[in-house]
Amino acid sequence: MSPNEVNVVLVHGAWADGSSWSKIIPPLTAEGVAVVAAPLPLTSFSDDVAALEHTLERVAGPVVLVGHAYAGAVIAATKDEKVKALVYIAALAPDEGETVADIFYRGEPHPQAPKLSPDSHGLTYLPDEAFGKAFAPNAGADEQIVLAAVQRPISPACITVPVPRPLWKDRPTWFLVAEQDRMIVADNQRFMAERMGALTRFHAVDHTPGVTAPAAVLDIVREAVAAAAA
Repeated sequence: MSPNEVNVVLVHGAWADGSSWSKIIPPLTAEGVAVVAAPLPLTSFSDDVAALEHTLERVAGPVVLVGHAYAGAVIAATKDEKVKALVYIAALAPDEGETVADIFYRGEPHPQAPKLSPDSHGLTYLPDEAFGKAFAPNAGADEQIVLAAVQRPISPACITVPVPRPLWKDRPTWFLVAEQDRMIVADNQRFMAERMGALTRFHAVDHTPGVTAPAAVLDIVREAVAAAAA
């Protein structure tokens, strides 16, 4: 099978939207790879899994699923047989019965990680300054402004429910460990990558390498695409 017959479905994490993949989509598309960015409502874990399933229904042929941050839990909850590989970009990988919060709060947080709490509507936003301090500190000032402006809040219902048996137990998995991550510390990412037996790549990048270090993200996605096509 040609790599051009493999689809890439990109899934954004909390406090982001599909525009966070804007430096990943054009290069892959230029190489002939079909790419779709799945929009998550971030209203509950089940809503997010359903939104991903709806996106996968639109895709014909084998799929490499790529999840950033919170979306690591979401991509592992699908049972779609088209999914041939999973790619975790500084992502969360709870095991069966764990919640996203369990693994997110594992270990000591980075000193510059933001304090998180829901607003009066039960939604959690990042403070604007967190985009420069923790979410994407390696991004340019204009990029940080855009990230803050387009952020989508996350509901506690996304992170407080136990997840089912994750797909990473049954599919080849890649993991980009962001060694400068201030949202999900690198030690936590290493723990998850080792536990899942992922093919792991380490990079001195921040929490949002799709924006700040797209070449590293493209390299690991291409690895997974090539393997899915083999």
